[in-house]
Amino acid sequence: MTGGNDARADGQGRVYQASGDQHITEHHHHGPDWSGPDSVRRPAVGRAPVVLRDRTEEMRRLRAALEPGVGNRVYVLHGLGGCGKTAVAYTLFDHATHHAGRIGLWVNASDPASLRAGMLAVAADRGATDAELMGARSGLRPAADLVWQCLDHSDQPWLLVLDNADNPAILRDGGWLRTSPAGIVVVTSRQAAARWWPGAELLHVGVLPRDEAALVLRDLAPHAGTVDEAALVADRLGRLPLALTLAGGFLAHQVIDPWTLADYGHQLDGGDGRDPIELIDQGALDTSESRHLLSRTWQLSLDALAGQGLPEANSLLRLLACWANDPLPVTLLSGAEVGSDLPVFRIESALRGLLDQSLTELLPEGVSCLRTHGVLLDSVARTIPSDQREQLAATAARQLKATLPENPERVAHDPHINLLAPHVLALLRRVVDWSVAQSVVEEATECSLRLVIALHRDGDFSSALAAADRAVELAKQCLPEDHPLVLRLRQRAGRALYRLGRFEEAEVLHRQVLEACERSLGSAALDTLESCLGLSRALWQLGREPEAMQLIWRAIAGRNETLGPVHPLTLIAKAYVSEVAPGPELDEEVAMGQTLVADCYRTVGEQHSITLLAELDQADLLRRAGRNAEALPTARRALAAHEQRYGGLYPITLAARTLLSNILAELGRYAEAIEQMETVVNARTDVLGTSHPWTVWSEGRLDEYRRLLSQP
Repeated sequence: MTGGNDARADGQGRVYQASGDQHITEHHHHGPDWSGPDSVRRPAVGRAPVVLRDRTEEMRRLRAALEPGVGNRVYVLHGLGGCGKTAVAYTLFDHATHHAGRIGLWVNASDPASLRAGMLAVAADRGATDAELMGARSGLRPAADLVWQCLDHSDQPWLLVLDNADNPAILRDGGWLRTSPAGIVVVTSRQAAARWWPGAELLHVGVLPRDEAALVLRDLAPHAGTVDEAALVADRLGRLPLALTLAGGFLAHQVIDPWTLADYGHQLDGGDGRDPIELIDQGALDTSESRHLLSRTWQLSLDALAGQGLPEANSLLRLLACWANDPLPVTLLSGAEVGSDLPVFRIESALRGLLDQSLTELLPEGVSCLRTHGVLLDSVARTIPSDQREQLAATAARQLKATLPENPERVAHDPHINLLAPHVLALLRRVVDWSVAQSVVEEATECSLRLVIALHRDGDFSSALAAADRAVELAKQCLPEDHPLVLRLRQRAGRALYRLGRFEEAEVLHRQVLEACERSLGSAALDTLESCLGLSRALWQLGREPEAMQLIWRAIAGRNETLGPVHPLTLIAKAYVSEVAPGPELDEEVAMGQTLVADCYRTVGEQHSITLLAELDQADLLRRAGRNAEALPTARRALAAHEQRYGGLYPITLAARTLLSNILAELGRYAEAIEQMETVVNARTDVLGTSHPWTVWSEGRLDEYRRLLSQP
């Protein structure tokens, strides 16, 4: 054969050209050309919920959308990964197919290929011909148009679930998300930004209430423990449905030596050195699916953000993992640069990305705050590379130090301090666990000290004591017991014990700290002198004034030599003399008090807290010297000044009102004295409780003044 041949092959045919005689045998095996899901009529979920707990309002609104004749609606269930969005959709799907007379269609929308294959399967289910499907697959006709044409002409009303649509751009490209009068669409997504869902109704799916979270554990592992034990474990898991499901699954499937809920809770707290996140993940049925593992599910959102050009979101989330899951003031992120991974000018966009992916949330009321789930923070913290931890912790400490004043003023109440408290202690816990450089541990410990001082001067002595004790416990794991920061924290704990009326405990602690300061810092060190003053207060309340005065004079002499006679710390020490000095001969102390007030006016100003304290102590000195007529106007001025500055419930204000009441009584003006003391008793009962020594003492005085008033 010498001529050329023109030929064309169709379908699976081929064209062969040969020279000479050839014998060709070809076998064609025709199989189904299908790469889509096996079913769109059944939800593709890892583990169906035994019972859907809570979600009452969401299910009410969604079930109403399944009523006959309802269509043209899109609902978006959005929230943090693992919060149970798919469980809500699954329960609605079951209701639609078994009770509402609708067919259910379920499509995985996590990636373009799965979405396209699933939607074409929906078209096939709703009557698309083979030729139409082939044309859509080959790109000869718009695939989304075919799908929605079939849905529009469905002979049955339907519910379409687009599950795991965490990247809404996939739905937007090609127009996959539409409405139809024949049915309703429910989308589950971590993407919370409303701009992605025009015309849709957004339903936020969050963590469960405590009681309902406990029941999830009981549903899966009913014999593992009581409801109360389940509630404690649920709290530890942050009431996150994914974590609860994994924990319940783990407890339910143990065979050899089953744990109780109490055992599980102990292990979550680090018993036997277990990693809590690894323990939770052991409850997964399929460890290959990232969405079903607590340790990997968040990475899906971070990968999506990186794909959107926001890799800095990962660094910002790692910074957030240095702190706690309590509300975090947004201002703490101002200027929070973490090297080249998170430059300052990218913080805003990184935060917006985390918010959009539901990795954190902005709280709607009060101080502008973020809240990030605790299990998420722990999961992220454990994956931070060791060479990045130190820089992150140093940044977190620097941001806290910029917010916490080194020497906070006394205030009536500063809610900002209470918001920062859990984050300060969480950072200290992180740096201890991470074994970073001592300098970073010291920075975090100094933040704790500033926090404790601020809480004390805010009048929240119980919180100050708890924070000081926890900070000492953590810091001592990395710092020596005689480190100045550890000693200062213990000093503050002693002061808090004193304010709480636990004078014997305060004496023991202050004496221990004083001995440690003398041993490690020297007898003239400022920290040693501070311990002298702290111990003097406790001894004074225990009736040991001479011992207390010796310590006060020692502090005055030491501060006078080191700082000078009118340094604020020296003035404070001198004020102790006016408060503690025993009577009855007090002329010398009264003269000293007058000099102190004058020095305060000249050095720090008449409205300074030290000046107010000096004037209050001077009024008390005059009373104890028997000069009540002189003391009365000074006491009235002191009360008015303290009340204006701190409010009526602040401890020093109550002390000023008590002094005024005592002076009025000693002048025989019992009715006025009773009026003032009734206010003190009511306030101290509310603030300190009925058993506090100062409350009991005030009640005794009030009874005495009433008795004196009633006498003829």
